[in-house]
Amino acid sequence: MGRSTTTATTKDAQALFHSLRAAYVATPTNLKIIDLYIVFAVSTAVIQIVYMALVGSFPFNSFLSGVLSCVGTAVLAVCLRIQVNKENKEFKDLPPERAFADFVLCNLVLHLVIMNFLG
Repeated sequence: MGRSTTTATTKDAQALFHSLRAAYVATPTNLKIIDLYIVFAVSTAVIQIVYMALVGSFPFNSFLSGVLSCVGTAVLAVCLRIQVNKENKEFKDLPPERAFADFVLCNLVLHLVIMNFLG
């Protein structure tokens, strides 16, 4: 009983992975670039957290600023991806240039706050 359940679960996981990969192939290039940027920002935050766990967090404000900068940038990039996606009907009247300008302005405000938090 356990072996057949494991095999069925593995087949289901492979089918899910295959369908997600097939759907992602149809994703426009600009959205893939934004996805790559999000992965970069999140992985940078994870690297900082691992570094803090191994070495320590003596200037704790610096650690918090770095992680919050990465996480905030990733959240803003997710918002940009939602606004630029052509399949999203809520933002169909919003030009992509406007969405990018909002992204840049929000990043500027975010990083000004983070620079102020560094002390």
